[in-house]
Amino acid sequence: MPSGKETPHLPGERWFHGLRNPVVRTGLLSGVYLIIVMVAAVLLANHAPWLEKYADQRNWASRAAFVLTMLLPIVLFRRSAVRLFVAGILGWFLATLAYLGLGFYFEDLWDRLNITPAQFFMRGAMVYGVAAVIVWVIDLILATRHRRRHDDAFAARRRDL
Repeated sequence: MPSGKETPHLPGERWFHGLRNPVVRTGLLSGVYLIIVMVAAVLLANHAPWLEKYADQRNWASRAAFVLTMLLPIVLFRRSAVRLFVAGILGWFLATLAYLGLGFYFEDLWDRLNITPAQFFMRGAMVYGVAAVIVWVIDLILATRHRRRHDDAFAARRRDL
């Protein structure tokens, strides 16, 4: 199990081997993964007519894959709010650029999904922001509990003297 500063090895990580910072490496990798899931979903929706009768299932599977991929920085940096947010935003920014590009190629994509690239970015930023705040609050609660135990033990030792 990795320590707090290391990240597990992820598929495709060797492409970013030169990057020593695990936050940047994870952000770039999660961005690449999000782009792969997004492009695959759009291509299946537009170029696989045999899946049309399963459109609802296809769309739900795409959403699930996208959400699971979004969770990567949250799971890897669940003990550091800043690292989680930076890695998540970096990956989400790359995914937003891909969404912008896909919208130019597939003309009605933004209208069909009813979300502009700016809204797309802000929704992802909100997810990572809320996750970072939750991690930060949990960290504060745990630190306070640890401090209180330490203070109680110190006070007990002083009484014994």
